[in-house]
Amino acid sequence: MNILMLTNIYDPLVGGITESIHRFTDEYRRRGHRVVVVAPEFEGVVPGEETDVVRFPALFKAYKRRYSIPLPLPGLIAATLSEFDPDVIHSHHPFLIGRVAQRGASVWNVPLVYTHHSRYEIYAETEGLSQSVQRMLWGLTHSYCNACDAVVAPSESIRRDLRAHNVDSRIEIIPTGVDVEKFGAGDGSRVRKRFGVPADAFVVGHVGRIAKEKNCGFLGDAVSEFLQSTPDARFLCVGEGDALAEIQSIFRTAGLENRLVTPGRLSGQDLIDAYHAMDVFAFASQSETQGMVLTEAMAAGVPVVAVAASGVRDVMRDEVNGRMLQTEDRESFAAALRWVREAPADRLEKLSAGVAETAREFSIRTTAQRALDLYDLVVKRRTEKDAEQQWSAFDVLEAEWNAFSGNLEAIGKAILPKSRRTTE
Repeated sequence: MNILMLTNIYDPLVGGITESIHRFTDEYRRRGHRVVVVAPEFEGVVPGEETDVVRFPALFKAYKRRYSIPLPLPGLIAATLSEFDPDVIHSHHPFLIGRVAQRGASVWNVPLVYTHHSRYEIYAETEGLSQSVQRMLWGLTHSYCNACDAVVAPSESIRRDLRAHNVDSRIEIIPTGVDVEKFGAGDGSRVRKRFGVPADAFVVGHVGRIAKEKNCGFLGDAVSEFLQSTPDARFLCVGEGDALAEIQSIFRTAGLENRLVTPGRLSGQDLIDAYHAMDVFAFASQSETQGMVLTEAMAAGVPVVAVAASGVRDVMRDEVNGRMLQTEDRESFAAALRWVREAPADRLEKLSAGVAETAREFSIRTTAQRALDLYDLVVKRRTEKDAEQQWSAFDVLEAEWNAFSGNLEAIGKAILPKSRRTTE
C-alpha cells in the first residue's frame, strides 16, 4: 500500500506528533508498505537529502521562534508526487497543510484519514486567546473531521470530545504504540553515573516538553513536597521548555536544587536508559490526547503516578500499573509517590506485572495493525462508492466548496453573538 502522510510538524522538531509519525511509518515500512511524508521545510534541513520525505516551502521559526509555518501552494504536492499514486492520504493537522491533504484526496480520488493529535482549545486557552478563537478552532476542526473518510482518536477521551463537538465521521481509537522490545532494553546505571545520581537513590522521573500547558508548575510543587519527606529521593526531569525555569525556582525555594537533575532533551538509547534510571514516573499534564510517555515508561518497567485526564485514563489502572489521582492535589500526589516508594515486595510484584501488561497492550505492532486495517476499510469503501457513481472533476469542486463553506461556518460561529447564531 502507498501511504501519503502530511504534517505541519516533523524533524528536526522533537515531540509527540513527530514521534508518532516515525513509529507508525517505521512499522509500515517494516511490513513492506511505502510511506511518503510531506512536511514543512525547517532551518538546517536540506530538502532532498531525506528518504521519502517531501519538504513544503515554509516560513522558518514563524511561531514561538521554533515552528515553521507551511505555505500551502496549490498544485505543488500533486506535481511533486505525480508518480507516487497514493492509496490513502493521512493528515496529522486540520489546518494549513491539512487543507493540502484534503485537496489532494479530492484530486487523486483517494480516502482521507486524519489523526486528532492535539487539544487545540487548551493550547489556545494557555496562550490567552479569546473564547471566539477557541470556538473557531473547534469549528475548523469539526468541519475538517467531517470531510474525512475516517478520524483517528488516540484515546477514548478524545473520541468523546469529537462526538460532543458534532463530528459524524467514522472514529477509530488507535493510540501511538510503543516498541516494547526497544524500550525494555536499557541500563539505568549509565544515566545515574552520568548525571551524578546515587545508585541507591529513589528516582522520580518525568519526560516531555517542559511547557506551561503541560501543568509543570503543579508537577514541580508535588514532587518537591515528596522529596522534602524522602531524603534519599531525586527528581530526574528530562526535556526542555520555557517552564523548566519555574520548576527550578520551586526546587530552589524549597532548598532542593541539588536534588533536581535536568539533563535536557535526551533521545535514542540515552532516553531509554533514563527511563530505566527511574523508580516511578510522575505525570500531571491535562492537555494530552494520549499517554505516549506513560506507555514508554511502562515498557521500561516503571510504574506511573498521574492525574486523571484525557489520554491518561486510557492507560492508567489505579493500583495495578501505578496510581491515578482523580483530583489535582499536591499532597495527594506526594502521598501516591510515597505509596510506590514504600511498597512491600508483593505490591511491587503486582505493579511490575501491571506495567508489563499495559506495555504489551500498547505495542506498536498492535496499534499499527489496527491503523492498516482502517486504511483497508476506507479504501474498500471508496472503491465501492466509485463503482456506484463515476468520479469527475465536479467532485473536486464539491470538495473545495465544502472546505470553503466549512471554514466560513466556523469563523461565523466564532465572531457572531450567540443570540444571532441561534436565531439564524
